[in-house]
Amino acid sequence: MPSARRPEVLRGAVFRGRDVVADGVLTREELRSSAWRRLFHGVYADARLPVSFGLRVRGARLLMPGTAVFCGRTAAYLHGVTGLVDADSPVELIVPTSSRAGAAAGLHVRRTVVERPDITQQGPFRFTTGVRTAVDIARFEPLLDAVPALDALVAARVVGPALLAEAAAAVRGVRGADHCRRAVPLVDPRAESPQESRLRVLLALAGLPAVPQHVVRDADGFVARVDLAYPELRVAVEYDGAWHGAADQLRRDRRRLNRLVAAGWTVLHVTAADLHRPEALIAQLRLLLRTAEMRRIGR
Repeated sequence: MPSARRPEVLRGAVFRGRDVVADGVLTREELRSSAWRRLFHGVYADARLPVSFGLRVRGARLLMPGTAVFCGRTAAYLHGVTGLVDADSPVELIVPTSSRAGAAAGLHVRRTVVERPDITQQGPFRFTTGVRTAVDIARFEPLLDAVPALDALVAARVVGPALLAEAAAAVRGVRGADHCRRAVPLVDPRAESPQESRLRVLLALAGLPAVPQHVVRDADGFVARVDLAYPELRVAVEYDGAWHGAADQLRRDRRRLNRLVAAGWTVLHVTAADLHRPEALIAQLRLLLRTAEMRRIGR
């Protein structure tokens, strides 16, 4: 492998290989050295830069034509909602229908028209506005993926709920229009995690809508805030992520659960594995709610 020569001008940089070779900054052989990391075909970065989604977005901008617009979860990232992607997520772009730019490994490219009012810009990055970003996600992603993303966008105030509802109602006669109008009414920014959002949507689709982030009180005051609740039946549904297994958290959870039970509440704990078996989860919850209803009416 060629020696790792790192010219000052390329330290911390993302660049096109053909440009630095044409300018005489590197030779083709030096471009293959361990000093550089290839992000996409023909696009490289200083290998000392940490691998991140943001780094790949910088690389994709150099690969695509200047008319390209970042969209979907990539646009959400550029709006500051960074939790919807990880380092390996595909970079999503829209290019004009006449563009010759093609898909590449790590890129998801759509050919369509984006009107100027639907585009915003920050520095060299062109990306869809908040409302267009949300509508695209609602149109093209599966419901259980789209709604958690929309929850996050609304919670971060990238798009307002009223504006999103208005935009969704106006989407007609295009691919994903029905999907969009189905997803948007399910949005609730009170969710504190994507998995909590998925759980809420599963329950709503099963005809068991629950109240998110319900505060439980007893005669002494605050008891707990539960993820999802059926207050009239005193039934709570809680999503338990991996962090709940930590020793200190487990002790706090046990004290909290004891207070909820003492206040007359029944708690159903849900894990990621349960979300992969929704039929069993819904059946278990229906039984729990029936039992609570019978107890409430004294049967």
